[in-house]
Amino acid sequence: MDGKAAPNGVATIEDRILRITGYYGYYPGYSSQKSASRSSVIQCKPGGNCPSRHRGMTRQLSPLSVAEDSAAPILELQNRSPSGICRHSRVRRQSRSEEGTQTHTESSSQEAEGQTRCQSCTSTFLKLIWRFLIILSVSSSWVGTTQFVKITYETFDCPFFMTWFSTNWNIMVFPIYYSGHLATAQEKQPPIRKFRECSRIFGEDGLTLKLFLKRTAPFSILWTLTNYLYLLALKKLTATDVSALFCCNKAFVFLLSWIVLKDRFMGARIVAAIMAITGIVMMAYADGFQGDSIIGVAYAVGSASTSALYKVLFKMFLGSANFGEAAHFVSTLGFFNLIFISVTPVILYFTKVEYWSPFSAVPWGYLCGVAGLWLAFNILVNVGVVLTYPILISIGTVLSVPGNAAVDLLKHKMIFSVVRLGATIIICIGFLLMLLPEEWDEITLRFINSLKEKKSEDHADDITDSSVHTRSRSRANGTVSIPLA
Repeated sequence: MDGKAAPNGVATIEDRILRITGYYGYYPGYSSQKSASRSSVIQCKPGGNCPSRHRGMTRQLSPLSVAEDSAAPILELQNRSPSGICRHSRVRRQSRSEEGTQTHTESSSQEAEGQTRCQSCTSTFLKLIWRFLIILSVSSSWVGTTQFVKITYETFDCPFFMTWFSTNWNIMVFPIYYSGHLATAQEKQPPIRKFRECSRIFGEDGLTLKLFLKRTAPFSILWTLTNYLYLLALKKLTATDVSALFCCNKAFVFLLSWIVLKDRFMGARIVAAIMAITGIVMMAYADGFQGDSIIGVAYAVGSASTSALYKVLFKMFLGSANFGEAAHFVSTLGFFNLIFISVTPVILYFTKVEYWSPFSAVPWGYLCGVAGLWLAFNILVNVGVVLTYPILISIGTVLSVPGNAAVDLLKHKMIFSVVRLGATIIICIGFLLMLLPEEWDEITLRFINSLKEKKSEDHADDITDSSVHTRSRSRANGTVSIPLA
């Protein structure tokens, strides 16, 4: 039946077995070719060098091995490629490349996340520095103004003239604001258009002569009274006492807003107002309610009262204002002061109330220093409210009290009595209570509840960890703890 079979019939039998079992790579004459290959392999000596074509053979086939591999043909046929390379190695390489790609992606994402965190930390640090600089600038400008006034009094005792001269410098606030607008804004506006835009604080029609006299006159008078009474108080009291008493204006603002503007009632601010009044009484009692002390306290309290009335009326009639509108309003006050209040220092001069002679004896350097620092303080207050939180401006104002105390102690060798020191501390604490937000009680309750929840969660985690540790220890000892149902 098979004419090509070998005389011994072994090849024919092997071909039939391969054909029946379906061994891969079978073709007629396969067994005879394999026998020739086997004979060539056998001819290689154990110590000799076999031909290269026999080195690639990984397995020798025999009729006995066919039965063992009868179940493997299909699997190995699927795992081999036409080029003789196993698919497992290809899949393994592909998985290695995917793992490498995934590792590279994870590392790049971690680097990007690290850069983002670094940038956020840098921006937060810069914001903190910026806020600290604003607080320091507000406090130092107010301390410098107060100390320059005390120095000017040594050679020039004319408080109203100093007030009038310093208020005239307010005219430069709007030009300074417009210069900043030209330096920073992308769409620059001409000065007249910007002036009209900022004059909307007076109404939709802008600044008219009627509104100029009606709205500017009362605020200009209150502004002048506030500064004039503050300078009069500096003639009678130390800079530390006057700056501490002036901080009572926060309490007066709350009381007036509560009565006039019907603002929300807050128990903490009522306590702060009581503390402010207590500090005022203690400050007046420091010298026994007599002499220059009680007069200086009255001047300082009057200055704080007019300042509070100015702020409440501004909120009532003009509402809130942005930086441009506030700069426009302050410059308008300076312009009104130059036109209508200039007659007052002239009258005081000729009535010998505030008289100086000769004219060259006026310390223009100190006067310019007072006016410049006062102008810087007003600009910082308006800029700081827009660029940062108003609470920072208030903190800068209250920090002027320890700043003036340090200057009085180091330069003027002032000795503070226990009563004055206690009054100053009470007033400052009341001022800080005024800075609490309206929802401070709700915020405090939320914070306390979050602390309680966090503590309970930590306690539950500790109990869980201890139970797990107990179970593992009992299992290690050969016993198992069975919880009760």
